[in-house]
Amino acid sequence: MAISLNVNGTTRSVEAAPDTPLLYVLRNDLELNGAKFGCGGGQCGACAVLINGAAVRSCLMRIAQLFPNEITTLEGLGTVDKLHPLQQAFIDEQAAQCGYCTSGMIIVAADLLNRNPRPNEAEIRGALNGNLCRCGSHNRIVRAIMRVAQANGRI
Repeated sequence: MAISLNVNGTTRSVEAAPDTPLLYVLRNDLELNGAKFGCGGGQCGACAVLINGAAVRSCLMRIAQLFPNEITTLEGLGTVDKLHPLQQAFIDEQAAQCGYCTSGMIIVAADLLNRNPRPNEAEIRGALNGNLCRCGSHNRIVRAIMRVAQANGRI
């Protein structure tokens, strides 16, 4: 069945069953590999994407639920030539070791900064609470997000 999705500002049509998880469509059909398959149960955050600006676990979202909502993946936040401030901050702070969680961390941080442009450290840590990082990069990740919050003028 043909299903339309608004992904990164472009309407895309895919042939898939309505109950197909968004994560599978993003990775397999649209070749957007920023969101990762982690746990498959919405517990780790590796598959996070923005839907209408709010972070959601794409492994739990069925594609039939999504049009005309705006889906933004890591690839839709910035470009190679013009990185999103969070992407640049993660590079500057070397906030990735293996990098598997990075996309989800950036997406959740983008959601937080959309709602609260100048969060404090406790608010940042609270927002990241549902995202797992097995490499132990949390402190660098928090520093990267704080860097963007500082640029927004509070800290």
